[in-house]
Amino acid sequence: MLISPCSQLSFEKSRPGRRGASLPKDYCDKSKGLETVPDKFRRKRALVFPEMTEPEVVRHFVQLSKKNFSIDSHFYPLGSCTMKYNPKINEWAAGLEGFAKVHPLQPQSTAQGILQVCYELEQDLREITGMKRFTLQPAAGAHGELTGMMLVRAYHEALGQTKRRKVLVPDSSHGTNPASAALYGYHVVELKSNARGRVELKTLLEHLDDEVACLMLTNPNTLGLFEEDIVKVAEAVHQKGGLLYYDGANFNALLGIARPGDMGFDIVHLNLHKTFSTPHGGGGPGSGPVGVSERVVPFLPGPLLDKQGEVYVLRDAGPKSIGRVKSFYGNTGMLLRAFVYIRSLGLAGLKKVSEDAILNANYLKEKLKKIFPIAVDEPCMHECVLSIRNYKAQGIHSGDIGKRLLDFGIHAPTVHFPLVVEEALMIEPTETESKETLDRFVKTMEIIAEEILQDPDKLLQAPHTLPIRRPDEVLAARKPVLSYRDQLRERILLAEGVPG
Repeated sequence: MLISPCSQLSFEKSRPGRRGASLPKDYCDKSKGLETVPDKFRRKRALVFPEMTEPEVVRHFVQLSKKNFSIDSHFYPLGSCTMKYNPKINEWAAGLEGFAKVHPLQPQSTAQGILQVCYELEQDLREITGMKRFTLQPAAGAHGELTGMMLVRAYHEALGQTKRRKVLVPDSSHGTNPASAALYGYHVVELKSNARGRVELKTLLEHLDDEVACLMLTNPNTLGLFEEDIVKVAEAVHQKGGLLYYDGANFNALLGIARPGDMGFDIVHLNLHKTFSTPHGGGGPGSGPVGVSERVVPFLPGPLLDKQGEVYVLRDAGPKSIGRVKSFYGNTGMLLRAFVYIRSLGLAGLKKVSEDAILNANYLKEKLKKIFPIAVDEPCMHECVLSIRNYKAQGIHSGDIGKRLLDFGIHAPTVHFPLVVEEALMIEPTETESKETLDRFVKTMEIIAEEILQDPDKLLQAPHTLPIRRPDEVLAARKPVLSYRDQLRERILLAEGVPG
């Protein structure tokens, strides 16, 4: 692992006797409340806190924040994940006391505000997608997928079709699609895309039989291309008794333009933390509401949120429901942020979001294809995919370009995905980036292309400016270093020749 010199400075800043605040002498009475704590739960030795002054604490965390890449500080063209800007009005609304302090166990009569938000958000999502009803419970896209697979099975079992154990997925699908289906016990069958990167109707028909439970599709797909035969695809799946599942990861391209429900989809999951601007990354929280067509409504997880007169109530979903999939009613803070985003923009504004995202992506595609080959050189939707395969002779892979971009203050695009493109770079600029930002990105890619030919080692050693440069990603996943003390111990053991 390459570690830049600045990270080798001592991380331990605590010094005995330093204070950032003074508390009353009796504030920390060690005996107070101890009589109610059983001996087995009491600490055996005193808790050690860092001892620092307030300015040192503030500087420490501000300096840490400067090491982060975020959508608020850098261009973030991470394809297929839609790392879009989060309007600050969303955070203002989520911080309002009546929302921030609501508790899921308080009586429904005292939580009518957040229940109204959730109810009206569902109505908005129904209108935007063309679906009959939604559950807002799932906590993320993959959780929404799992919920969708549960709905698929419940639907078929209610019809006595227990032998439907196959799920079809295109070879360009997100990895969570086959993973979610397999996790729920389905046999995953991969469909090979055609030369234009789309589902081949002939190939689909060859695999459709009475054992197919559903087809999972992302539209536009991970190549940023719209599935032009989607209506015929839906008809074919339905004629064989299967269901059509929509992965909403790329829905940022369709807002106000096209609706999954009109295309024939039966189950839709949306990523509110992608399409509707709620914070994304850092481990969550996310939100992955699932919408369904009328035939699937009876199987939705409960409780369902309805309006009775002027009162909003959570009610039982009925005997065919798959049951609750999340504690309480989902990540309501994320639901609130998405609601504010939708209501701030309105339908015309949402359509403008997609139009600008498509415009930015096609602008980049036309500029970048003069530097690197385009996977499918057709008009794209919200993202485009490059291939770096021509530079393998120089030992350069798409991940090396991603690392080098970090030195220019640009987050790496998605690398090595989709898997159907050799040495892929998937680029999604989103709708909020200016022409100046896009041009700076293109110029940076031109510089990197020159470096590949003249000084490829500069890419192979990149990034050069960050505290952590090239970690062993496999080792980091299997043996994570969770604190700086662990890191110091690892370095001491390495220095002494002892395996970690």
